[in-house]
Amino acid sequence: MARWRRGEDEINALVASGALQKLTGETASGERLLKKAAVTLETARIAVKRDPDSAFVLAYDAARQAVTALLAHQGLRPTTKGGHYAVEEAVRGQFGPGFRQFGALRRRRNELEYPERPGDDAAVDEADVAIKHAQAIVTAAENIIGQLGLY
Repeated sequence: MARWRRGEDEINALVASGALQKLTGETASGERLLKKAAVTLETARIAVKRDPDSAFVLAYDAARQAVTALLAHQGLRPTTKGGHYAVEEAVRGQFGPGFRQFGALRRRRNELEYPERPGDDAAVDEADVAIKHAQAIVTAAENIIGQLGLY
């Protein structure tokens, strides 16, 4: 699997463990997911003042869609076994600092979706920051996807 020069060991381990699976054909293109990420991010911007929790979750979803697009473009997708954490591991192993905030967004999204304490909600300013981080991730993915060969 030489096409994953950086992070090759991580990708091979994720595939071997069943956290990622290989794709072929039309599903091995990230363009559709990347376009969806931009729409999801715009929806987050619309919701931020009225519903910051949902805006945060949507910002995370946009970031996840963008990085999943990169994986799809390489002929990979996460499985239910690997889930969102497998996406984080794969992206961290391959693409570096432009995606550093993905893990923090994922962890905070989990706190919002599965709260441990009442009142542990996202504030508008926290959701705004999440949207900015997600936008940076979407932009980084847009810049990288053209450099990846379609599987």
